[in-house]
Order: sequence, then structure tokens, then C-alpha cells
Amino acid sequence: MARVERSRTIDATGETIWEVVSDPHHLPRWWPRVTRVEDVNSDGWTEVLQSERGRPVRADFTVLEETPPSGRVWVQELSETPFERILAKAETSIALEGEGHRTRVTLSALRKPRGLSRFGGFMLKRAIGGQLDEALDGLERICAREVAQA
Repeated sequence: MARVERSRTIDATGETIWEVVSDPHHLPRWWPRVTRVEDVNSDGWTEVLQSERGRPVRADFTVLEETPPSGRVWVQELSETPFERILAKAETSIALEGEGHRTRVTLSALRKPRGLSRFGGFMLKRAIGGQLDEALDGLERICAREVAQA
């Protein structure tokens, strides 16, 4: 099992950040490889991701827990998808801790590999960490724009 966590303090209020992270329609703006989001409802959404070869790949997500405006936990639905061959579990969470006009954002990812994939733990953690860093970069970029426009 690979658990990776990344945190960063962003120059924006928790409310500003929550408006972005609580709405899946914003994911293409800040989450790596997401090109669009479909079928959004209160329980989940579908992401259309772009593979390294440029092909679209669909991934469905369900919200497990939400505590506005401080956190959300979601899981990827793996059954009967191409991801099922390599992952037994894929859970992601975001936590926001306000510090005035600055907010500590923590992204956590838990991935449980299936089969022989479980032996590449170091590489998996490195890849997940890179994805979380990219997501925080995107979130920081968006929030800087929103604060500048206010």
C-alpha cells in the first residue's frame, strides 16, 4: 500500500480554495491530466483524462466524506475499468486549515496496488507525489489569479 501526502500554504482564504476544490468542474484547471469532467452530482463525477499516448481515459469517482469548508475524501471506482488490473484501492483526500488569508492545503493519496504491481512501491510513491505536487501547483496558480481579480 502506498500512502503519500503533500502540503503547501497558499495565499488565499479557505473559502476561496474550497470554492475551487469542492466543485469537480474546476478539476481540469488544477488536477493533472484531467481534460474535462462529466456527470457531476453530489455523490461523484467522471473525469476524462488524457493518457501519455494522447488517448482519452474515463475514470469515475465517488465522494466518501465531505466536511465543508475544510475537507473532502473521494475514491476512484475501479471495478470493470482498465485501472482494476493494477489497483485494488485508490482514495484521495484534501484538507484545508485556515490561517487568516493563508490556508494550509494537504492532499493525501492512498493507492493499494494489485498483483505484481505491489512490488514497485517506491516508484508508485514517487509518481503519486509528483501528481500531488502538480495538483498543488495548479491550485496555487488558480487561487493567485482569483485573489488578484478580487
